[in-house]
Amino acid sequence: MFPTVPDRFLDELARTEGGPDALAFLVRDQDTRRLLALRAVLDAAESAGPDVCDPDRRARLRADWAMLAEADRAPAPATARTGGAPPAQGGAAPSAGGGEAPPAEGGTAPRPTPARARLFHPLIGPWARSCLRGLDGGARTPAGRRALRRDLAHFSAVAAVAAAVAGLPFTVRLTARAGVLTLPSLGALHTAASGDVPVDVTHRKGTLTVRQPDAPDIRVHLEHGTGAWSGSPAWTPAHALPGLTPDAPPMPLDDLDPYREPPYASHRGSLSGVATLDDAGRKRWLQSWSGTAAALRSGGAHRLTEATALLRCLVPLEMPPDVGTGRGSCSATRGEAFGALLSSTPPDPVTFAATLVHELQHAKLAALGDLLTLHRAGPEARYFAPWRPDPRPYDGLLQGTYSHLALAAFHQRRALTARPPEREWAWAQHARYHAQVGAALPALVGSPDLTVSGRRFVDALAATYEKLADHPAPRDHTARARAYVQSARALWTQRHAPALPRPKE
Repeated sequence: MFPTVPDRFLDELARTEGGPDALAFLVRDQDTRRLLALRAVLDAAESAGPDVCDPDRRARLRADWAMLAEADRAPAPATARTGGAPPAQGGAAPSAGGGEAPPAEGGTAPRPTPARARLFHPLIGPWARSCLRGLDGGARTPAGRRALRRDLAHFSAVAAVAAAVAGLPFTVRLTARAGVLTLPSLGALHTAASGDVPVDVTHRKGTLTVRQPDAPDIRVHLEHGTGAWSGSPAWTPAHALPGLTPDAPPMPLDDLDPYREPPYASHRGSLSGVATLDDAGRKRWLQSWSGTAAALRSGGAHRLTEATALLRCLVPLEMPPDVGTGRGSCSATRGEAFGALLSSTPPDPVTFAATLVHELQHAKLAALGDLLTLHRAGPEARYFAPWRPDPRPYDGLLQGTYSHLALAAFHQRRALTARPPEREWAWAQHARYHAQVGAALPALVGSPDLTVSGRRFVDALAATYEKLADHPAPRDHTARARAYVQSARALWTQRHAPALPRPKE
């Protein structure tokens, strides 16, 4: 049973904001869902036939789950208490009964144990979904069965990392995937042999001893928080950027996890593949990241609060060839990877701050949609969105309008305080996003498919849009933005209007 969203939280979120209590409410709910997804993997494996998940693999899953439960109960070692875990909120222990619902009201939940924080790493979500697809009929072909075996073997690595950061001694046999053994949040080992090979891992007092066939042992030393180091060139440590604020834990920059690939859907066709960073690439990320907190704050202190509460890891992407130069980039969030931001290298802190504002609205609205139904509109793509050349379904229009409204507010605040020439650029951005939202709102507000909660939400969106008019952009920026939207609408109508389905009577 999941909690009811308090009206005050709904109102805050509808303004594209959200105080600490509302954000913590969303985070706790997502963490609970993560634990339930993990339990669902175990249950699906138990009920799968032997041709999908044989008894030996089921037994290994039970052993991994038991290791996770023991790690979660263990008192935090000194390194974990001082080093800080990746940012996460409460949730239920990984017990046989699954997760318990978070409380109905807000408030900051206790920091999770170091072991459980690993389960809340965003990329555990895509792993769980891949497992469930395989266990629910996706392993009928040889390729499907091979993929499922790799998925289930990855859980053993997750459990081993959780036990290691909890300070538990153990020896386990893990399986490298195509010559690489990834230990999430710690690093990756490139094995001496290619293919899927066995690797024995022993943990004692913060040090992992890695043993593989026909190769010398490798010693890996756990760092505080994210990462682990080794003198062996076969080991690649996980990388992290400094915390977004002085009191925040390091921010993982994950270019190693095998489940970090973005979902390739038709509407995200311009999204590039994942990147593996070299030293120069990490330096460029650090340069933009170092100024991002100040850039977020310049668009409203709540933007920094939002990013600190919701963002858990960054996944670097390659720059797609069609983005161009200057302030261009590509980015995405994934519903099953709550807390992850996928992004090409940020060109500068202000652009990256705007990317965070944009993408975190998608994360918030998706998390809110897991808790309540805002509308009952169908999936038909028939709405005009000025930021897209193709027709959008109602839900896509709502998502885009929500994120563009946040960007309009963000750039307006920056324009009111910035100096030239940055002020002019901020006003131009604000005028563009404000005009786009104004063109999309009538379809959202006029929909008969809104629920009671959805009506309250969309009306608050409209009120926020109207309030932005208290500080309008200079006339030249406003005129250009309106002309752009008018041209986009005319072109869109010419291309798509004749083929669109008629609206419901």
